[in-house]
Amino acid sequence: MSVVLVDYGAGNLRSAAKALEVAGARDLVISSDPEKVAAAARIVLPGDGAFPDCRRGLAAVDGLSEALEEAVHTRGAAFFGICIGMQLLATRGVEHEGADGLDWIPGEVVRITPSDAALKVPHMGWNNLERDRDHPLLKDVPLGPDGLHAFFLHAYHFVPADPQDVLAHADYGGRVTAMVARGNVAGTQFHPEKSQRLGLTLIANFLRWTP
Repeated sequence: MSVVLVDYGAGNLRSAAKALEVAGARDLVISSDPEKVAAAARIVLPGDGAFPDCRRGLAAVDGLSEALEEAVHTRGAAFFGICIGMQLLATRGVEHEGADGLDWIPGEVVRITPSDAALKVPHMGWNNLERDRDHPLLKDVPLGPDGLHAFFLHAYHFVPADPQDVLAHADYGGRVTAMVARGNVAGTQFHPEKSQRLGLTLIANFLRWTP
């Protein structure tokens, strides 16, 4: 069962690939080939930078968006988005000129507005996570004040239309969405590949996940 890490010119592929391999991926393929994506059992979509740039990068690879739709919605492949790769699940992002997302989880990606003016944006650094609901991806991941920490680097976050789509959040002068999931689609705002034990446990759970 292949795991495809999607190469569309956005995201730290080397770090993500290394984390996937350490977590147990034995059949990892890094590819932008629509045929490989369409046939994959599991898909990981990374993303760094700005929402509109990543959306354009995805659309620029001929047939890739259609391959993702076929794999995820027609065949039910497990999907995991990282950072902007997670934000692209939204209906729309308002960063810069704004752009439409994949609309797989209805909602918007909006700028973080901490209640404390001393908190800088972008939000960069380590935060613990608060669980909003149980999910197989969170199995054996200690959360809460005494739990593990995740590494964030972002100025915008995803606010789903349905709060039930949020798995976990961080507190950064208010709620900041950390994880989302709906059906066979999930993602994290933080970088699991940089989040040490928390990230590796989460990735290992994804590799075992059968939505």
